[in-house]
Amino acid sequence: MRSIITSFLLPLFAVAGKVPYENYILAPASRNLIPTSVYQVNGSVENTDSSGKATFNGASSFTLDFGKNVAGLVSLDVDSVSSPSAFLGVTFTESMLWISSEYSDATGNSGYDSVLWFNIGNGAGIYTPENKFQRGAFRYLTVVSNTSATINLNSVRVNFTAAPVQSLRDYTGWFHSDDDLINRIWYAGAYTNQLATIEPTAGDAITSQAQGITLPETNAWYNNYTITKGNSTITDGAKRDRLVWPGDMAISLESIAVSTGDLYSIRMGLESLLALQKADGQLPYAGVPFNGTTSYTYHMHNLIGVSFLYRFSGDTAWLLSYWDQYVRGVEWALEAVDDSGLANVTWSADWLRYGMGGHNIEANGILHFVLQDAQNLARDVNQTSRISHWASVAAGIKTAANELLWDPEAGLYRDNETTTLHPQDGNTWAIKSGLTSSNQSTIISKALQARWGKYGAPAPEAGATISPFIGGFELQAHYIAGQPNLALDLLRLQWGYMLLDSKMTQSTFIEGYSTDGSIHYAPYTDDARISHAHGWSTGPTYALTAYAAGIQLTGPGGSSWKITPQPGNLTTVDAGLSTSRGVFSVQYTKSPSGRGYSHFSFSAPASTKGRVRLPGVSGTLASKTGQKVKLVNGVAAVPGGDWELQTGIQQ
Repeated sequence: MRSIITSFLLPLFAVAGKVPYENYILAPASRNLIPTSVYQVNGSVENTDSSGKATFNGASSFTLDFGKNVAGLVSLDVDSVSSPSAFLGVTFTESMLWISSEYSDATGNSGYDSVLWFNIGNGAGIYTPENKFQRGAFRYLTVVSNTSATINLNSVRVNFTAAPVQSLRDYTGWFHSDDDLINRIWYAGAYTNQLATIEPTAGDAITSQAQGITLPETNAWYNNYTITKGNSTITDGAKRDRLVWPGDMAISLESIAVSTGDLYSIRMGLESLLALQKADGQLPYAGVPFNGTTSYTYHMHNLIGVSFLYRFSGDTAWLLSYWDQYVRGVEWALEAVDDSGLANVTWSADWLRYGMGGHNIEANGILHFVLQDAQNLARDVNQTSRISHWASVAAGIKTAANELLWDPEAGLYRDNETTTLHPQDGNTWAIKSGLTSSNQSTIISKALQARWGKYGAPAPEAGATISPFIGGFELQAHYIAGQPNLALDLLRLQWGYMLLDSKMTQSTFIEGYSTDGSIHYAPYTDDARISHAHGWSTGPTYALTAYAAGIQLTGPGGSSWKITPQPGNLTTVDAGLSTSRGVFSVQYTKSPSGRGYSHFSFSAPASTKGRVRLPGVSGTLASKTGQKVKLVNGVAAVPGGDWELQTGIQQ
């Protein structure tokens, strides 16, 4: 299966040798994991070491630290047991806040998860539970004895089950700069998505019954529900949900594409959503077993997923096989557009924000984005009959949004006509989708920055919440507005906090938290339920490649592209990504004055073409084959190849 997967969608890394900067990759070299240290001991436990070796003398426990968030199926190697009725239990947690000998952190809507008990009364041997007991994500593992028996434990091992079809450290993309924190954030995003990529039969079987879902074994945290076809799929989170959500893919898809290149897992997830489309064109809020809920915004995130996967894979045959479904999905979304020119949303479901409905700016921004995508895709597959209509509706949305929702005093869009709320989601999507005119993008960018707190950018539409999901779109918005320093400042502030704080895993990115920095996510009543490895929080991985390095694919598989770096306050950048066409890379060093570059070079596959944009820089681009193209107002159109800026660099 591996060779089929690779030949169909996973590009082989075309650079000789290993991907550069491998030391930043957090994925393990082996799927056989051992802890890195003993975190704490409670009761009469002796002879402990970091391999899991220990002697239990009666009721007691000790906690092992894997040094980073991991996932998998735990095995206990028992040396001897003094009683045939002896048990050892195991508890798991992603955060140090929920280390316990009595429970694991939570996957359900309330309460904690139960201890995983091993009946070790048969004595010496290796004890491994059924596959359904694999734990989606944990950094800390506590081994518990609850009897008077003396137990000698040789070791604790974990079979790493995440990213099942990947060669874990064979990334197809890379990023490096002179800022070590920025580099670590890029790779932590890639690793977060690896943890959230699972074998499809290991989906989560613990979902709220209030949502009308009937599942087997709903009183347990077992991961045993089949959610897609194939051998691997992307999900929202590693520990909890473990379901396919189209909104999450609006961030995770691009970040996966520029790091691990695992488009196969994206395809399996996306196809499972497309299989749920209704006859009227409506696409699902989430994949099986979640059903029965309509979300206007998540409907459109399905369509964005189709466009993004096509852009990175270049698979026109795949797009054509779903074209009729895609068109029906666009037309279903357009049915909500009323006489105002805006979509009137009558469903409340979104990303757990409050107040979704009416002429919502986020929903209309996403619709405007989808309509731009739809026109481009239609041209690519020569299905152009609807283009003029889609363009007309998009123009009407832009006009109406600025007439009805723009608040010039705040420098932000209102959520709808009936509120004074200025949401993070709608304002970032206004920039991302091109709803803004004149200098509005700059105004919004600076207004959003003015609201930042000590721990990041707030999402007032979700209470006292910091949403790394919407924050990922805000990162892109700052870059699109030509404010790279604000994007980098937000990266260091918000994702730096998520990566470095001791309450976090220090390796993966959390689903959401409070504006006061506490591990509390306003939409949930149970803090232990929060996912600490959530794909929708990985926006920096794509943003740094696409904007700081400036590598953006504009044609399928990178048939066309643009190189438009925005260094901001970074001095050096070396980045690349791979598609089925080959490798795209950029390397630069800013000049000491900060104006222009002392070195700038890039590569693109020979079968491609693109545009380079270096504002304020004059000079000539020279290829290794002897071609020379002069920059005109900082812009040049060139074919693929290896190029370097040679003359006229501003100093």
